[in-house]
Amino acid sequence: MKTLKNLLGEYKGLMVFMALMVVFRSAIADYNVVPSGSMLPTVMIGDRILVNKLAYDLRVPLTHISIARLGEPRRGDIVTVDSKEAGELLLKRVIGLPGDVVELRDNVLYINGQAASYSNAAIRAPEGDTADRAEYRDEHLGDMSHLVRLSQSHPSLRSSYGPVVVPADQYLMLGDNRDNSADSRYYGFFGRSELMGRTRRIAFSLDADHGYRPRLDRFGQLLDEVAASR
Repeated sequence: MKTLKNLLGEYKGLMVFMALMVVFRSAIADYNVVPSGSMLPTVMIGDRILVNKLAYDLRVPLTHISIARLGEPRRGDIVTVDSKEAGELLLKRVIGLPGDVVELRDNVLYINGQAASYSNAAIRAPEGDTADRAEYRDEHLGDMSHLVRLSQSHPSLRSSYGPVVVPADQYLMLGDNRDNSADSRYYGFFGRSELMGRTRRIAFSLDADHGYRPRLDRFGQLLDEVAASR
């Protein structure tokens, strides 16, 4: 008993620090490892992204309980989603807001009857993106502008989808890798309580296919800007 008491006294500072780190990462800010290519070309496998947990809600640490709403998701935001339906943490882009009518027609996005405009993006394929032939396009609709990846050899069976109306307090999400993303076309709408935070920037990036070599050109970069600059 005395030994345990001595240990608690000796490591009290460390335990307080660890507890504060858990609270910080749960409720304020965190970084997540990206394990899949569903958001190519914007987010690469091996990126460690910074997540602002206070972007939309102030939550009780380690829970989904919202104490206060701090902001509203905007179309084009890249968010982490703790999806009940998928049973895992997802990274997707907000496409449909509550009340929107959303449709895909052969990978052309329509929101409230307005079609997105597309132009070919003169970028090189992201490192490791060799699964199939693909082309990259700039997708513009209103204030939303970002790159999407369209497979030429393996188009998705859900390249056409909807139209659907987004319910109140829910959101429609898509991956930028439109032909290789399990998103709202598969899991349905995502509730506001499932949105865990917004990401705009890469903390750092490691290439697992090459001995976890640092991708120095991605360190600290804004996601949509670094994707467009390749």
